[in-house]
Amino acid sequence: MIRRSLLPFFLLPFLIGCAPTVAPIPTNLPAPSATPPPQPSATQPGGSLSLPTVTPGFAGCFIATPCASTETPAPTNSPILQSPTPSITPPPNHPIIPPDPGAYTLHQITGGLVRPTYLTHAGDASGRLFVLEQPGRIRIIQNGLLLPAPFLDLEPVVGSESNEQGLLGLAFHPDYSKGGSGTGESPTRPYFFVNFTDNNGDTVIERFSVSPDDPNQADPASGLVLLHVAQPFPNHNGGDLVFGPDGYLYIGLGDGGSAGDPQGNGQKLNTLLGKLLRIDVNQPAYAIPPGNPFATRPEARPEIWAYGLRNPWRFSFDRATGDLFIGDVGQNAYEEIDYQPAGSAGGENYGWNFWEGNHLYEVGAPGGLTAPVVEYSHDEGGCAVTGGYVYRGAQLPGLNGIYFFGDYCSGKIWALYRDASGWQKLKLFATGFLISSFGEDEAGELYVLDHSGGAVYQFVAAP
Repeated sequence: MIRRSLLPFFLLPFLIGCAPTVAPIPTNLPAPSATPPPQPSATQPGGSLSLPTVTPGFAGCFIATPCASTETPAPTNSPILQSPTPSITPPPNHPIIPPDPGAYTLHQITGGLVRPTYLTHAGDASGRLFVLEQPGRIRIIQNGLLLPAPFLDLEPVVGSESNEQGLLGLAFHPDYSKGGSGTGESPTRPYFFVNFTDNNGDTVIERFSVSPDDPNQADPASGLVLLHVAQPFPNHNGGDLVFGPDGYLYIGLGDGGSAGDPQGNGQKLNTLLGKLLRIDVNQPAYAIPPGNPFATRPEARPEIWAYGLRNPWRFSFDRATGDLFIGDVGQNAYEEIDYQPAGSAGGENYGWNFWEGNHLYEVGAPGGLTAPVVEYSHDEGGCAVTGGYVYRGAQLPGLNGIYFFGDYCSGKIWALYRDASGWQKLKLFATGFLISSFGEDEAGELYVLDHSGGAVYQFVAAP
Protein backbone atom coordinates (compact mmCIF):
# COMPACT_ATOMS: atom_id res chain seq x y z
CA MET A 1 0.00 0.00 0.00
CA ILE A 2 1.31 3.42 -0.89
CA ARG A 3 2.14 5.52 2.13
CA ARG A 4 -0.06 8.61 2.26
CA SER A 5 2.95 10.84 2.95
CA LEU A 6 4.22 10.02 -0.53
CA LEU A 7 0.98 10.77 -2.37
CA PRO A 8 0.74 13.91 -4.51
CA PHE A 9 -1.75 16.36 -3.04
CA PHE A 10 -3.49 16.38 -6.43
CA LEU A 11 -4.66 12.86 -5.64
CA LEU A 12 -5.31 12.83 -1.92
CA PRO A 13 -8.95 13.79 -2.42
CA PHE A 14 -9.30 10.79 -4.77
CA LEU A 15 -8.25 8.45 -2.00
CA ILE A 16 -9.67 9.74 1.25
CA GLY A 17 -13.23 8.87 2.16
CA CYS A 18 -15.70 8.09 4.90
CA ALA A 19 -16.18 4.43 5.76
CA PRO A 20 -19.60 3.18 4.68
CA THR A 21 -21.55 0.40 6.31
CA VAL A 22 -20.94 -2.82 4.44
CA ALA A 23 -23.95 -4.88 3.50
CA PRO A 24 -24.54 -7.97 1.33
CA ILE A 25 -24.87 -7.45 -2.40
CA PRO A 26 -28.45 -6.33 -3.15
CA THR A 27 -30.40 -9.02 -4.94
CA ASN A 28 -31.32 -6.71 -7.81
CA LEU A 29 -27.72 -6.31 -8.92
CA PRO A 30 -26.10 -8.58 -11.51
CA ALA A 31 -24.72 -11.73 -9.94
CA PRO A 32 -21.00 -12.47 -10.11
CA SER A 33 -19.94 -14.36 -13.16
CA ALA A 34 -19.30 -18.04 -12.53
CA THR A 35 -16.20 -17.93 -14.68
CA PRO A 36 -14.89 -14.39 -14.89
CA PRO A 37 -12.33 -13.64 -17.56
CA PRO A 38 -8.76 -14.25 -16.39
CA GLN A 39 -6.88 -11.13 -15.33
CA PRO A 40 -3.10 -10.69 -15.28
CA SER A 41 -1.63 -10.64 -11.81
CA ALA A 42 0.06 -7.63 -10.24
CA THR A 43 3.41 -9.32 -10.80
CA GLN A 44 2.86 -9.97 -14.49
CA PRO A 45 5.92 -8.89 -16.46
CA GLY A 46 5.77 -5.57 -18.21
CA GLY A 47 8.24 -3.33 -19.95
CA SER A 48 10.39 -1.12 -17.73
CA LEU A 49 11.87 1.97 -19.31
CA SER A 50 15.37 3.19 -18.64
CA LEU A 51 14.00 6.54 -17.48
CA PRO A 52 14.61 8.42 -14.24
CA THR A 53 12.06 7.94 -11.47
CA VAL A 54 10.32 11.21 -10.67
CA THR A 55 9.67 11.96 -7.03
CA PRO A 56 6.83 14.43 -6.41
CA GLY A 57 8.05 17.70 -4.95
CA PHE A 58 6.74 19.63 -2.00
CA ALA A 59 6.94 16.67 0.39
CA GLY A 60 4.98 14.50 -2.02
CA CYS A 61 2.32 17.10 -2.81
CA PHE A 62 1.11 18.06 -6.27
CA ILE A 63 1.01 21.71 -5.22
CA ALA A 64 2.77 23.37 -2.29
CA THR A 65 -0.04 23.01 0.23
CA PRO A 66 -0.40 20.69 3.23
CA CYS A 67 -1.06 17.00 2.59
CA ALA A 68 -3.26 16.04 5.49
CA SER A 69 -6.46 14.12 6.05
CA THR A 70 -8.46 12.77 8.92
CA GLU A 71 -10.82 10.77 6.74
CA THR A 72 -11.41 7.08 7.44
CA PRO A 73 -10.62 4.69 4.57
CA ALA A 74 -13.42 2.65 3.08
CA PRO A 75 -13.51 -1.02 4.13
CA THR A 76 -11.50 -3.46 2.08
CA ASN A 77 -13.76 -6.47 2.66
CA SER A 78 -16.61 -5.31 0.42
CA PRO A 79 -18.30 -8.05 -1.61
CA ILE A 80 -17.27 -8.14 -5.26
CA LEU A 81 -19.44 -7.60 -8.33
CA GLN A 82 -17.64 -9.08 -11.30
CA SER A 83 -17.72 -7.28 -14.62
CA PRO A 84 -19.98 -9.24 -16.96
CA THR A 85 -18.58 -10.86 -20.05
CA PRO A 86 -19.19 -8.46 -22.94
CA SER A 87 -22.45 -9.23 -24.69
CA ILE A 88 -21.29 -7.90 -28.02
CA THR A 89 -18.90 -9.59 -30.41
CA PRO A 90 -15.46 -7.96 -30.59
CA PRO A 91 -14.92 -6.19 -33.92
CA PRO A 92 -12.90 -8.23 -36.42
CA ASN A 93 -9.87 -5.93 -36.16
CA HIS A 94 -9.71 -6.15 -32.38
CA PRO A 95 -6.46 -7.87 -31.38
CA ILE A 96 -6.47 -11.27 -29.73
CA ILE A 97 -2.70 -11.36 -29.24
CA PRO A 98 -1.34 -9.24 -26.37
CA PRO A 99 1.41 -6.76 -27.23
CA ASP A 100 5.04 -7.58 -26.50
CA PRO A 101 6.17 -5.13 -23.78
CA GLY A 102 9.75 -5.38 -24.97
CA ALA A 103 8.87 -4.22 -28.47
CA TYR A 104 7.94 -0.66 -27.48
CA THR A 105 9.39 2.28 -25.63
CA LEU A 106 8.72 5.98 -25.02
CA HIS A 107 10.65 8.76 -26.75
CA GLN A 108 10.75 12.28 -25.32
CA ILE A 109 9.32 14.84 -27.75
CA THR A 110 9.80 17.95 -25.65
CA GLY A 111 10.33 19.21 -22.11
CA GLY A 112 10.17 22.57 -20.40
CA LEU A 113 6.43 22.52 -19.76
CA VAL A 114 4.84 23.68 -16.51
CA ARG A 115 2.63 20.93 -15.07
CA PRO A 116 1.17 19.70 -18.39
CA THR A 117 -2.36 18.33 -18.13
CA TYR A 118 -3.47 17.46 -21.67
CA LEU A 119 -2.36 17.12 -25.29
CA THR A 120 -4.41 17.18 -28.47
CA HIS A 121 -4.41 18.38 -32.09
CA ALA A 122 -6.50 20.79 -34.16
CA GLY A 123 -7.35 18.36 -36.95
CA ASP A 124 -6.17 20.91 -39.51
CA ALA A 125 -3.33 18.97 -41.19
CA SER A 126 -0.76 21.29 -39.62
CA GLY A 127 0.94 18.58 -37.56
CA ARG A 128 0.87 20.82 -34.48
CA LEU A 129 0.35 19.47 -30.97
CA PHE A 130 -1.42 21.63 -28.39
CA VAL A 131 -0.45 21.09 -24.77
CA LEU A 132 -2.21 22.50 -21.72
CA GLU A 133 -0.24 23.82 -18.76
CA GLN A 134 -2.18 23.65 -15.52
CA PRO A 135 -1.66 27.33 -14.53
CA GLY A 136 -3.63 28.40 -17.62
CA ARG A 137 -1.57 28.36 -20.83
CA ILE A 138 -1.99 26.49 -24.12
CA ARG A 139 1.38 25.77 -25.72
CA ILE A 140 2.17 24.58 -29.25
CA ILE A 141 4.66 21.92 -30.29
CA GLN A 142 5.47 22.44 -33.98
CA ASN A 143 7.98 20.35 -35.91
CA GLY A 144 9.21 18.93 -32.62
CA LEU A 145 9.84 22.34 -31.05
CA LEU A 146 7.98 23.98 -28.19
CA LEU A 147 7.06 27.46 -29.41
CA PRO A 148 7.96 30.20 -26.92
CA ALA A 149 4.70 32.16 -27.21
CA PRO A 150 1.55 30.48 -25.88
CA PHE A 151 -1.39 29.92 -28.18
CA LEU A 152 -3.58 31.34 -25.41
CA ASP A 153 -2.75 32.53 -21.90
CA LEU A 154 -5.65 32.31 -19.45
CA GLU A 155 -3.57 32.40 -16.29
CA PRO A 156 -5.21 35.58 -14.90
CA VAL A 157 -8.65 33.94 -14.87
CA VAL A 158 -7.67 30.34 -14.10
CA GLY A 159 -7.59 29.19 -10.50
CA SER A 160 -4.98 26.49 -9.94
CA GLU A 161 -3.78 27.02 -6.41
CA SER A 162 -5.04 23.79 -4.88
CA ASN A 163 -5.89 20.20 -5.61
CA GLU A 164 -7.11 19.38 -9.10
CA GLN A 165 -7.89 22.85 -10.34
CA GLY A 166 -6.48 24.68 -13.35
CA LEU A 167 -6.67 24.46 -17.14
CA LEU A 168 -7.83 20.88 -17.68
CA GLY A 169 -9.49 20.35 -21.05
CA LEU A 170 -9.25 21.42 -24.71
CA ALA A 171 -11.17 20.43 -27.84
CA PHE A 172 -11.11 21.91 -31.34
CA HIS A 173 -14.34 22.12 -33.30
CA PRO A 174 -14.65 19.26 -35.84
CA ASP A 175 -15.01 21.81 -38.64
CA TYR A 176 -11.72 23.44 -37.68
CA SER A 177 -10.19 21.11 -40.27
CA LYS A 178 -12.21 22.72 -43.06
CA GLY A 179 -9.61 25.37 -43.75
CA GLY A 180 -6.90 26.11 -41.24
CA SER A 181 -3.14 26.29 -41.37
CA GLY A 182 -2.79 23.06 -43.33
CA THR A 183 -4.73 24.55 -46.27
CA GLY A 184 -3.74 28.20 -46.13
CA GLU A 185 -7.37 29.17 -45.45
CA SER A 186 -9.13 30.29 -42.30
CA PRO A 187 -11.07 27.54 -40.52
CA THR A 188 -14.77 27.33 -41.36
CA ARG A 189 -15.51 27.32 -37.66
CA PRO A 190 -12.36 28.72 -36.03
CA TYR A 191 -13.46 27.63 -32.58
CA PHE A 192 -11.89 25.71 -29.77
CA PHE A 193 -13.26 24.99 -26.32
CA VAL A 194 -11.54 24.93 -22.93
CA ASN A 195 -12.46 23.53 -19.53
CA PHE A 196 -10.92 25.25 -16.51
CA THR A 197 -11.60 26.19 -12.92
CA ASP A 198 -11.91 29.92 -12.34
CA ASN A 199 -10.57 31.95 -9.44
CA ASN A 200 -13.64 30.97 -7.39
CA GLY A 201 -12.95 27.29 -7.99
CA ASP A 202 -15.94 26.78 -10.30
CA THR A 203 -15.88 24.95 -13.63
CA VAL A 204 -16.05 27.07 -16.79
CA ILE A 205 -16.59 25.77 -20.33
CA GLU A 206 -15.62 28.58 -22.69
CA ARG A 207 -15.34 28.92 -26.45
CA PHE A 208 -12.57 30.93 -28.14
CA SER A 209 -11.61 31.71 -31.74
CA VAL A 210 -8.24 31.57 -33.42
CA SER A 211 -6.78 34.80 -34.75
CA PRO A 212 -7.57 35.29 -38.46
CA ASP A 213 -4.03 36.62 -38.96
CA ASP A 214 -1.93 34.02 -37.14
CA PRO A 215 -2.84 30.32 -36.77
CA ASN A 216 -0.51 30.08 -33.76
CA GLN A 217 -2.37 32.77 -31.83
CA ALA A 218 -5.87 32.66 -30.36
CA ASP A 219 -8.01 35.75 -29.93
CA PRO A 220 -8.22 36.26 -26.15
CA ALA A 221 -11.12 38.72 -26.56
CA SER A 222 -13.29 36.14 -28.35
CA GLY A 223 -14.29 34.17 -25.26
CA LEU A 224 -17.90 33.02 -24.90
CA VAL A 225 -18.84 31.15 -21.72
CA LEU A 226 -21.10 28.19 -22.49
CA LEU A 227 -21.35 26.65 -19.03
CA HIS A 228 -20.56 27.73 -15.50
CA VAL A 229 -20.85 24.98 -12.90
CA ALA A 230 -20.48 25.77 -9.20
CA GLN A 231 -18.08 23.42 -7.44
CA PRO A 232 -18.80 22.77 -3.73
CA PHE A 233 -15.26 21.51 -3.04
CA PRO A 234 -11.89 22.11 -4.73
CA ASN A 235 -11.37 18.54 -5.99
CA HIS A 236 -13.05 16.16 -8.45
CA ASN A 237 -13.48 18.67 -11.26
CA GLY A 238 -13.23 16.15 -14.09
CA GLY A 239 -12.03 18.41 -16.87
CA ASP A 240 -12.13 16.59 -20.18
CA LEU A 241 -13.73 17.91 -23.39
CA VAL A 242 -14.09 15.59 -26.39
CA PHE A 243 -16.06 15.82 -29.61
CA GLY A 244 -17.75 12.50 -30.30
CA PRO A 245 -18.24 10.78 -33.65
CA ASP A 246 -21.71 12.39 -33.71
CA GLY A 247 -20.19 15.89 -33.73
CA TYR A 248 -21.48 16.77 -30.26
CA LEU A 249 -19.29 18.00 -27.42
CA TYR A 250 -18.93 15.63 -24.45
CA ILE A 251 -17.91 17.08 -21.09
CA GLY A 252 -16.72 15.15 -18.03
CA LEU A 253 -17.51 16.49 -14.55
CA GLY A 254 -16.59 14.96 -11.21
CA ASP A 255 -18.97 14.55 -8.28
CA GLY A 256 -18.09 17.89 -6.70
CA GLY A 257 -15.36 16.68 -4.40
CA SER A 258 -14.64 16.02 -0.75
CA ALA A 259 -14.71 12.24 -0.17
CA GLY A 260 -17.38 9.62 -0.66
CA ASP A 261 -19.65 12.01 -2.58
CA PRO A 262 -21.26 13.56 0.52
CA GLN A 263 -23.88 15.40 -1.55
CA GLY A 264 -24.84 12.28 -3.53
CA ASN A 265 -24.23 14.09 -6.81
CA GLY A 266 -23.16 11.01 -8.73
CA GLN A 267 -26.69 9.60 -8.55
CA LYS A 268 -28.69 12.84 -8.73
CA LEU A 269 -30.12 13.74 -12.11
CA ASN A 270 -30.83 17.37 -11.20
CA THR A 271 -27.13 18.31 -11.11
CA LEU A 272 -24.37 18.23 -13.73
CA LEU A 273 -21.81 16.98 -11.19
CA GLY A 274 -20.71 13.36 -11.43
CA LYS A 275 -21.80 13.16 -15.06
CA LEU A 276 -20.82 12.90 -18.68
CA LEU A 277 -22.63 15.64 -20.60
CA ARG A 278 -23.46 15.94 -24.31
CA ILE A 279 -24.27 19.30 -25.91
CA ASP A 280 -24.63 20.79 -29.40
CA VAL A 281 -22.27 23.76 -29.77
CA ASN A 282 -23.42 24.64 -33.31
CA GLN A 283 -26.17 26.80 -31.84
CA PRO A 284 -25.95 30.14 -30.03
CA ALA A 285 -24.34 29.17 -26.72
CA TYR A 286 -25.42 25.52 -26.92
CA ALA A 287 -28.46 23.31 -27.48
CA ILE A 288 -29.55 19.87 -26.28
CA PRO A 289 -28.98 17.22 -28.95
CA PRO A 290 -31.98 15.13 -30.00
CA GLY A 291 -31.88 11.81 -28.22
CA ASN A 292 -30.17 12.89 -25.01
CA PRO A 293 -31.51 10.26 -22.60
CA PHE A 294 -32.94 12.63 -19.98
CA ALA A 295 -34.00 15.51 -22.22
CA THR A 296 -37.73 14.89 -21.68
CA ARG A 297 -37.60 14.26 -17.94
CA PRO A 298 -38.47 17.43 -16.02
CA GLU A 299 -36.60 16.34 -12.89
CA ALA A 300 -33.33 15.82 -14.80
CA ARG A 301 -30.77 18.07 -16.46
CA PRO A 302 -31.13 17.55 -20.22
CA GLU A 303 -27.37 17.83 -20.82
CA ILE A 304 -26.70 14.50 -19.05
CA TRP A 305 -25.49 11.63 -21.22
CA ALA A 306 -24.29 9.23 -18.50
CA TYR A 307 -23.97 9.37 -14.71
CA GLY A 308 -22.68 7.63 -11.60
CA LEU A 309 -19.11 8.90 -12.11
CA ARG A 310 -16.73 9.94 -9.35
CA ASN A 311 -14.06 11.83 -11.25
CA PRO A 312 -13.75 10.96 -14.95
CA TRP A 313 -10.10 11.80 -15.51
CA ARG A 314 -9.81 11.46 -19.25
CA PHE A 315 -12.19 9.72 -21.64
CA SER A 316 -11.94 9.08 -25.35
CA PHE A 317 -13.70 7.61 -28.35
CA ASP A 318 -12.08 4.92 -30.46
CA ARG A 319 -11.71 6.74 -33.77
CA ALA A 320 -12.28 3.49 -35.70
CA THR A 321 -15.30 2.02 -33.87
CA GLY A 322 -16.82 4.90 -31.91
CA ASP A 323 -16.58 2.98 -28.61
CA LEU A 324 -16.16 5.18 -25.53
CA PHE A 325 -13.66 4.49 -22.73
CA ILE A 326 -13.72 6.42 -19.43
CA GLY A 327 -11.04 6.41 -16.76
CA ASP A 328 -12.93 7.02 -13.49
CA VAL A 329 -10.81 7.69 -10.42
CA GLY A 330 -11.66 5.59 -7.36
CA GLN A 331 -11.93 6.43 -3.68
CA ASN A 332 -9.55 4.47 -1.45
CA ALA A 333 -8.85 1.15 -3.04
CA TYR A 334 -9.89 0.58 -6.67
CA GLU A 335 -9.54 2.34 -10.02
CA GLU A 336 -11.73 1.57 -13.02
CA ILE A 337 -12.17 1.85 -16.76
CA ASP A 338 -15.78 2.22 -17.87
CA TYR A 339 -16.98 1.44 -21.36
CA GLN A 340 -19.86 2.47 -23.60
CA PRO A 341 -20.20 0.66 -26.92
CA ALA A 342 -20.76 2.64 -30.09
CA GLY A 343 -24.44 3.07 -30.82
CA SER A 344 -25.42 3.33 -27.17
CA ALA A 345 -28.46 5.51 -26.49
CA GLY A 346 -26.75 6.88 -23.38
CA GLY A 347 -28.16 6.91 -19.88
CA GLU A 348 -25.66 4.46 -18.39
CA ASN A 349 -25.27 4.57 -14.61
CA TYR A 350 -21.68 3.64 -13.73
CA GLY A 351 -22.50 3.13 -10.08
CA TRP A 352 -20.71 5.73 -7.96
CA ASN A 353 -21.13 6.17 -4.99
CA PHE A 354 -22.67 2.74 -4.48
CA TRP A 355 -19.75 0.96 -6.10
CA GLU A 356 -16.02 1.61 -6.28
CA GLY A 357 -14.92 -0.47 -9.21
CA ASN A 358 -16.49 -3.91 -8.72
CA HIS A 359 -16.62 -3.43 -4.94
CA LEU A 360 -19.56 -2.30 -2.85
CA TYR A 361 -18.97 1.13 -1.31
CA GLU A 362 -22.42 2.17 -0.04
CA VAL A 363 -25.67 0.34 0.65
CA GLY A 364 -28.93 0.77 -1.24
CA ALA A 365 -27.69 0.44 -4.81
CA PRO A 366 -30.36 0.30 -7.51
CA GLY A 367 -30.40 -2.26 -10.28
CA GLY A 368 -29.31 -1.67 -13.83
CA LEU A 369 -25.82 -0.40 -13.03
CA THR A 370 -23.04 -0.69 -15.59
CA ALA A 371 -19.95 -2.40 -14.20
CA PRO A 372 -16.45 -1.40 -15.31
CA VAL A 373 -14.72 -3.55 -17.88
CA VAL A 374 -11.52 -3.58 -15.83
CA GLU A 375 -10.28 -2.42 -12.45
CA TYR A 376 -7.02 -2.43 -10.52
CA SER A 377 -6.35 -2.09 -6.83
CA HIS A 378 -4.06 0.45 -5.21
CA ASP A 379 -1.96 -2.46 -3.96
CA GLU A 380 -1.47 -3.48 -7.57
CA GLY A 381 -0.88 -0.23 -9.34
CA GLY A 382 -0.95 3.16 -7.64
CA CYS A 383 -3.66 5.59 -6.61
CA ALA A 384 -5.50 7.30 -9.49
CA VAL A 385 -6.31 6.14 -13.01
CA THR A 386 -5.55 8.27 -16.06
CA GLY A 387 -7.67 7.27 -19.03
CA GLY A 388 -6.07 7.06 -22.45
CA TYR A 389 -6.80 6.09 -26.04
CA VAL A 390 -7.26 3.19 -28.40
CA TYR A 391 -4.22 3.18 -30.65
CA ARG A 392 -5.11 3.71 -34.31
CA GLY A 393 -1.84 5.01 -35.72
CA ALA A 394 0.23 3.56 -38.56
CA GLN A 395 3.69 3.46 -36.99
CA LEU A 396 2.98 0.62 -34.51
CA PRO A 397 0.65 -1.87 -36.24
CA GLY A 398 1.04 -4.39 -33.42
CA LEU A 399 -0.84 -2.02 -31.11
CA ASN A 400 -3.81 -1.45 -33.41
CA GLY A 401 -7.08 -1.62 -31.50
CA ILE A 402 -5.50 -1.71 -28.04
CA TYR A 403 -6.62 0.79 -25.39
CA PHE A 404 -3.93 2.27 -23.15
CA PHE A 405 -4.37 3.75 -19.70
CA GLY A 406 -2.10 4.53 -16.77
CA ASP A 407 -1.85 5.47 -13.12
CA TYR A 408 -0.84 8.93 -12.01
CA CYS A 409 1.13 7.90 -8.92
CA SER A 410 2.89 4.71 -9.96
CA GLY A 411 3.56 5.67 -13.57
CA LYS A 412 2.43 2.26 -14.78
CA ILE A 413 0.85 1.96 -18.22
CA TRP A 414 -1.44 -0.93 -19.12
CA ALA A 415 -2.77 -2.28 -22.39
CA LEU A 416 -6.45 -3.25 -22.41
CA TYR A 417 -7.78 -5.49 -25.14
CA ARG A 418 -10.55 -7.96 -25.71
CA ASP A 419 -10.20 -11.53 -26.88
CA ALA A 420 -12.55 -14.50 -27.02
CA SER A 421 -12.42 -14.79 -23.21
CA GLY A 422 -13.32 -11.15 -22.55
CA TRP A 423 -11.40 -8.08 -21.45
CA GLN A 424 -7.72 -8.53 -20.59
CA LYS A 425 -5.11 -6.11 -19.27
CA LEU A 426 -1.35 -6.26 -19.47
CA LYS A 427 1.25 -3.98 -17.91
CA LEU A 428 3.29 -2.48 -20.72
CA PHE A 429 5.54 0.12 -19.02
CA ALA A 430 6.68 1.17 -15.56
CA THR A 431 7.69 4.73 -16.35
CA GLY A 432 8.30 6.52 -13.07
CA PHE A 433 6.25 9.44 -14.44
CA LEU A 434 3.39 11.23 -12.78
CA ILE A 435 1.01 10.48 -15.66
CA SER A 436 -1.42 13.39 -15.94
CA SER A 437 -2.71 12.53 -19.40
CA PHE A 438 -2.31 10.67 -22.62
CA GLY A 439 -2.63 12.40 -25.97
CA GLU A 440 -3.31 11.60 -29.60
CA ASP A 441 -2.16 13.38 -32.75
CA GLU A 442 -4.09 13.70 -35.97
CA ALA A 443 -2.54 10.52 -37.37
CA GLY A 444 -3.52 8.48 -34.30
CA GLU A 445 -0.05 8.25 -32.77
CA LEU A 446 -0.04 8.12 -28.99
CA TYR A 447 1.66 10.30 -26.36
CA VAL A 448 1.94 10.41 -22.58
CA LEU A 449 2.52 13.45 -20.34
CA ASP A 450 4.77 13.55 -17.27
CA HIS A 451 3.15 16.13 -15.02
CA SER A 452 6.02 16.64 -12.61
CA GLY A 453 8.77 16.35 -15.22
CA GLY A 454 7.05 18.77 -17.63
CA ALA A 455 7.67 16.52 -20.63
CA VAL A 456 5.84 14.83 -23.50
CA TYR A 457 6.74 11.32 -24.66
CA GLN A 458 5.62 9.38 -27.72
CA PHE A 459 4.97 5.64 -28.01
CA VAL A 460 7.57 4.27 -30.46
CA ALA A 461 9.09 0.95 -31.46
CA ALA A 462 12.00 -0.18 -29.33
CA PRO A 463 15.37 0.06 -31.07
